[in-house]
Amino acid sequence: YVVLDLMESDLHQIIHSSQPLTLEHVRYFLYQLLRGLKYIHSANVLHRDLKPSNLLVNENCELKIGDFGMARGLGADPRQTKAFLTEYVATRWYRAPELLLSLHRYTRAIDIWSVGCIFAEMLGRRQLFPGRNYVHQLQLIMAVLGTPPATVMAAIGAERVRSYVQSLPPRPPVPWESLFGDAEPAALALLGRMLRFDPRERVGVTEALRHPFLAKYHDPEDEPECVPAFDFAFDRRVLTKEEIKEAIVAELADF
Repeated sequence: YVVLDLMESDLHQIIHSSQPLTLEHVRYFLYQLLRGLKYIHSANVLHRDLKPSNLLVNENCELKIGDFGMARGLGADPRQTKAFLTEYVATRWYRAPELLLSLHRYTRAIDIWSVGCIFAEMLGRRQLFPGRNYVHQLQLIMAVLGTPPATVMAAIGAERVRSYVQSLPPRPPVPWESLFGDAEPAALALLGRMLRFDPRERVGVTEALRHPFLAKYHDPEDEPECVPAFDFAFDRRVLTKEEIKEAIVAELADF
């Protein structure tokens, strides 16, 4: 048996309930999410399916990241990049724009985008980009972030997608203050660093943990990394049922 901690709820249930969700709750949940993501990213893993229902919460407001069914290692064969995109079927509402726009490279920044969407959902207690379909999703993102910058336009991999985006009238970004007027400036500054069209401009997880909004909890000595980074060569081996059992037992023995 593999025994896990009991987590009574998840962040989706909490956000969309009638119970209070203060800015201090938001700060604590976001810090824990980023602290866990720092370890995941340091292991060269992308979660790729971060959303409130995959963030488990207990009665002490402790948060754990769950559901690694879509996770992939960055050490995978570069030739699998196209498959990386086509197999990406996670919830559209938290999907980074590079996955919608067929950009050429996919990095840890796709998880940071999802964190930003979750952060905004905690602040507003509603989904920020609840797209009904692929096109509507892009429209909702552009309605807030404005027209993608030229660097993103040039990197769009599909000509059909680029033509569609270029056909739309230019739009300026909407100030975060107009969407979340009750949030403190530091919270909105961090949110703005997470939700950028260009993945290269998004804040990294380590820098996000150092942000003033999270200063109350930030402790570099208690934000571990995976050392050494994970080697995913094993993932290409085809194991029998018995070999999988033996691997699980060996992992437990090393724990």
